[in-house]
Amino acid sequence: MKLYFLLARRDPPQPSQIIVDVSRILAARGMDVRSGIAEERIARPDEPAGESDLFLLKSYTELSMSMAGVLDAQGARLLNPYPACMAARNKIIAAQVLSRSGIPAPRCWVTADRALVEAIAGETAIVIKPYMGWRGEGVSIVRDPQELRRVEFPQGPFLVQEYVEGSGEDLRLYVAGESVFAVKKPFSAGSFAVPGRPVPLLPAWRDIALRVGQAFGLGLYGMDLIETPTGPKVVDVNYFPGYKGIPGAAEVVAGYIEQYAAGKQELSPAAVLRRAA
Repeated sequence: MKLYFLLARRDPPQPSQIIVDVSRILAARGMDVRSGIAEERIARPDEPAGESDLFLLKSYTELSMSMAGVLDAQGARLLNPYPACMAARNKIIAAQVLSRSGIPAPRCWVTADRALVEAIAGETAIVIKPYMGWRGEGVSIVRDPQELRRVEFPQGPFLVQEYVEGSGEDLRLYVAGESVFAVKKPFSAGSFAVPGRPVPLLPAWRDIALRVGQAFGLGLYGMDLIETPTGPKVVDVNYFPGYKGIPGAAEVVAGYIEQYAAGKQELSPAAVLRRAA
């Protein structure tokens, strides 16, 4: 069984720990595990890709996403499926998927006219996000129209999301198939890189986590939740996270990948996701 990880270039240039651990486990089980960074290779999108039984997308870059799309068009198996990754990556599409699936999430708006955002900021505190952003890059919290005038808007399309007041801690759920884990950590601009502390998983969190996976067609994914008086709300979804702070995560992730590679697990993104992607 041949597996190939599509990885992101990292700074500093060291591999993701979850990939190191998972690769070691899968190699010990007899799998041929390889990896590469799209930006550091030369490839021919007009020719068939190298033979692999399963490609695993662990990168958010435009080139990686494009090459994943090429592989998908060639009929290659990807985990997660390309349409599901595109839907989660594009925050505008993701907002629609959450809403259509009845998953609790903040209200959001899209416009190309920055002047129109002022009216929204006069009604409620908002968060402005690049529509294809990640790791909190380019995100601004705006609590009133005056503050809005000092904001540097993202280049290109952006999403305006209702700001939801939370407890001051990030609540992050990690999922591998049916296994769901929860961690909390103090909120900060760089908290994405900090391992959280494991916390007991509430049934309501597990229910939301699995519904998100079904809605997007994801098998390895994570999400950020904000706890509110009316229940948790999903503010972000991403595919193949780092599973930081989860003891034994590598064994669970490797097990799911092994099952998926063998055809014992399948993901079927809805037709609407494939059209959107």
